[in-house]
Amino acid sequence: MSALSLQWAPLIPVAVLAVLAAIAVVLLALALWRRASGVFWRGTAFAVLLLALANPSLVEEQRDPLSDVVFVVADESSSQAIGERRSQTEAAVDHLLEELALLPDTEVRLVRAGAERSNLEDAGTRLFAPLRQALAKVPRQRIAGIILVSDGQIHDLPETVESLGIEAPVHLLLSGEEDEGDRRLMVTQAPSFGIVGDQLTVKVRVDDLIGDADEDDVRPGGSGRVILRQDGEITQNVDVRVGVEQEIPFELDHRGPSVLEIEVSPGPEELTLANNRAALVVNGVRDRLRVLLVSGEPHAGERAWRNILKSDPSVDLVHFTILRPPEKQDGTPIRELSLIAFPTRELFEIKLDEFDLIIFDRYRRRGVLPSIYLENVADYVEKGGALFEAVGPTFATPLSLYRTPLGRVLPGEPTGQIFEGGFYPEVTDLGQRHPVTAGLDGTLIDGGTLTDGTEAAEAPPWGRWFRQIDADRNRGAIVMQGVEERPLLLLDRVGEGRVAQLMSDHMWLWSRGFEGGGPQAELLRRISHWLMKEPDLEEEDLRARVRGGQLQITRRSLAEELPGITVTLPSGEQRSLTLTPDGPGRAGALMAVEEDGLYQISDGTLTTLAAAGPLNPLELRDPRSSGALVEPLTRESGGTVRRLAGQDLPELRKVSATRDRFGRNWIGVKRGDGYVVTGVLQIPLLPALLVLLVALGTAVLAWQREGR
Repeated sequence: MSALSLQWAPLIPVAVLAVLAAIAVVLLALALWRRASGVFWRGTAFAVLLLALANPSLVEEQRDPLSDVVFVVADESSSQAIGERRSQTEAAVDHLLEELALLPDTEVRLVRAGAERSNLEDAGTRLFAPLRQALAKVPRQRIAGIILVSDGQIHDLPETVESLGIEAPVHLLLSGEEDEGDRRLMVTQAPSFGIVGDQLTVKVRVDDLIGDADEDDVRPGGSGRVILRQDGEITQNVDVRVGVEQEIPFELDHRGPSVLEIEVSPGPEELTLANNRAALVVNGVRDRLRVLLVSGEPHAGERAWRNILKSDPSVDLVHFTILRPPEKQDGTPIRELSLIAFPTRELFEIKLDEFDLIIFDRYRRRGVLPSIYLENVADYVEKGGALFEAVGPTFATPLSLYRTPLGRVLPGEPTGQIFEGGFYPEVTDLGQRHPVTAGLDGTLIDGGTLTDGTEAAEAPPWGRWFRQIDADRNRGAIVMQGVEERPLLLLDRVGEGRVAQLMSDHMWLWSRGFEGGGPQAELLRRISHWLMKEPDLEEEDLRARVRGGQLQITRRSLAEELPGITVTLPSGEQRSLTLTPDGPGRAGALMAVEEDGLYQISDGTLTTLAAAGPLNPLELRDPRSSGALVEPLTRESGGTVRRLAGQDLPELRKVSATRDRFGRNWIGVKRGDGYVVTGVLQIPLLPALLVLLVALGTAVLAWQREGR
C-alpha cells in the first residue's frame, strides 16, 4: 500500500518568506495602480521565486497496514459466582474469540481481571486497572474496541472515554438475570473497642433490594431475624424491621479481641447469603482493676508491693498493714491504735466480690480475720476470683493460712522447713513454656561475682534470694524452683478462679538491684494478670488474625506435641495446616487469605475466629446484575449494553469511524488506520534549473513589455 502527499520544506524561515510575499504584493499593487504593462509577467516571476523558496515536493510513502486490536475483558470477581453468571461469561468470551478470529486484520487481547485481591481496604471489582495496563502497550490508532463481559458491578470505572486514551467503542455484555432481588445486612456503626462489662451497641440495617440495581429500589416493610454471636456463642436473637436502622446491645466479657458475628435470616429473594452476615473485632479493655493487698506485718518487701501496684494507673489499690496484733496488751488506748479501723466486714463480706485480685503478703493467723471471712475468700476464688499469697516464715508454723479454710484452695502445703541461705530462682522446664515465666531469661550463664566476693561457676542473669519456705505441691504447676529444686512459684486453677503461691519473701531484693537485681516488676505483673484471666497469658490458647493478606495462627500450650490445625474458609472449604515451633510453648502457621469473611480455626480442642475484609464489602453491597454503572461510558463511546440471559449472542462487525457501532443483533468494532511506513520517495516539484529559467524568462518578458 502506498500514499501520496504534498510536503513543504521552506529554504528560509516562514516569517521571512511571508515578508517577501507581502513586499511582492505591494509592488504589484503599485504597478497596477500606475497601469504598468508588464505586471502579469512580474507577478509570475515573483510567484515562481516564492514557490521555489517554499520548496514543495511530492512524497510517496510505502505503508504496511497494522492489525486492529480488540480487548475482551472477562470479569472473574466473586459476584460472578452467583447463579449462572460464570457460565454465561465463559460462553460469551468463547463466542467473542471465535467471532473476532473471523474478522480480517484483527488481533484479540483477552484480559481476565477481578479475581485478584487488591491492597486497598475495600476496592470492589477492579477491571479497568489491568485494562489500562494492557492499553498502554498498544498504539492508540490500533485500538478498535473494548468488550466487557461482566455483571456490571465494576468499581474503578473511568469518568470519561477520553481518560482511557481511546477513540473506540466500549460494549458491555451483561451476565446475570433481569429483575433480580437480594437481602443484605449493613453494619452502619460499630465500636472498635469497649470497656469490659459496659454495655456497647452495634447499629445494623437490613435491606430487601428489588428490580434494577438502584440504591433507592428497596422493598418496604417486613422484618428479619438477626442473630449476634460473640466468640462463637449466640448472645442476641432479635427481629429487625427492613429498611430501618436498629441498635443491638452487647457486652464484652474479657479483655482483648472479641469476634462478633452478625447474621440475618434469608429474605424473600436471595442472590447470595454472603452479604447476610458480617464479622467485626472489638477489643475489650478494663476500666479499673481493684486490688486488695493485706500485709500481715511490716517488712522490707511491703513497699516494693505497694510501689509496683501504685505505678499502674489502671489499678485501684486498697492496702492494709496489720501493725499491732490483737493479743498484744500494752495499755495503748484503742483510739490510738490506728488511723482507721480495719473494715473487715465491709471488705471480706459486703464488697469482697468487687475486687479483681486479693493478695496476702506474709499474712498469718492473728485473730484479725475470723475463719468465716477466710471461708468467704475461699468461696470467692472458687466462683472466679483471684488469690495471690506471698508467704513468710510463719507459713511453716501452725499460724499458716494453710491451716485455715483457705487451705482448700492453696496448691502448696508447708513442710515446716525453712531454707536460709543464698540461692538463685530458676524457671522450670514447664515454666519455660508457661506464659507467666516464659522469656524471663532464666538460663544459666558462666561466671558471676557474688556480694561476698566469691566467684559463681554458673549464675542466671539476676540476683540471689536468701530465704525459701519449703512446701509440697498438692496440685497446680511449678513454674519456678529454688533450693534443691523445691517449689518456689506455684500456679493453680481452683473452680472458676485462680491461685498463685510464692514461697519466699525476698523478691524485693530484685527491686533494690541486689547483685544486679531481676525482673520483679515484670514477673509480678504477669502473675497478677494471669490471675485476673488476661487472655494474652492463657496457658492453652489459640489465636488468629489477618495481617498483610495472611492468616497468622499462634498456638500456645504446655504440651510438647501439638495437633494439626483445621481452617474453615468463609466459603465452607476446609484446609489443614501444620504448626511450626516458635519458641518454648509456642507454635504458629501462616496461610494466604483468598476470601473475605469469617475464618474458623480449630485444633480439635480449641477454636477461634478471625475476620478478613471490610464489614460491608463493596463487591457484595449490591450484587444485582445491572448495566447502570457502565452505561454512561458505553453511551459516550458509541457502544451498547446487551444482556446475555435470554438473548442470542451478538455478531461482530468492523465499521468505519463515522458509522453506527451497534445494531439490533450485532456490535461493531472500529476499523483502524494503523500502519508502518517501510519506504519514502520524495520528488521536488520545482527543480532549481526550471525555477531559474522560468524566473529569467518572465523577467525578460516583463522588461520587453514595459520597454515598448
